[in-house]
Amino acid sequence: MLFFKTKKVLKSVANGHVLPLEAVKDEVFSSKMMGEGYAISQHDGKVYAPIEGIVESIFPTLHAITIESKTGEKLLIHMGLDTVELKGVPFSIKVAEGQNVKTGTLLAFMDLQQLKNAQKDDTIIVVFPEMTKGELLKKNQTVTLQDELFKF
Repeated sequence: MLFFKTKKVLKSVANGHVLPLEAVKDEVFSSKMMGEGYAISQHDGKVYAPIEGIVESIFPTLHAITIESKTGEKLLIHMGLDTVELKGVPFSIKVAEGQNVKTGTLLAFMDLQQLKNAQKDDTIIVVFPEMTKGELLKKNQTVTLQDELFKF
């Protein structure tokens, strides 16, 4: 008898340009200290759930959201680099802690002009803090919300 492991895949968190974590201009993420995942640049500021789950937490500075997937993995969505000091100003959160989300649920809106004015990188980083293995399925190309980007 054969048993097949369920394929677990993250979709894109935004319409934009997918990057491997090594290309992120922040050593904490590029060295994978925060876990395995991917990044999106050149996006429109709309951030969507890349997986089905429950919103576990929204950081007080609104720059990051954690989701616990329906299979138990914890996922961190980090909006921009060095954006903590902006105290939430460029972010509009569209979900609440404890809310169930489906793949494609709008999580947040990033005001790209405010980030540019504050001279902050608007790259979105998606990582599994408790995971060190996974496979990035696409790199350095334009992607949409429908694209499967990361297999774990």
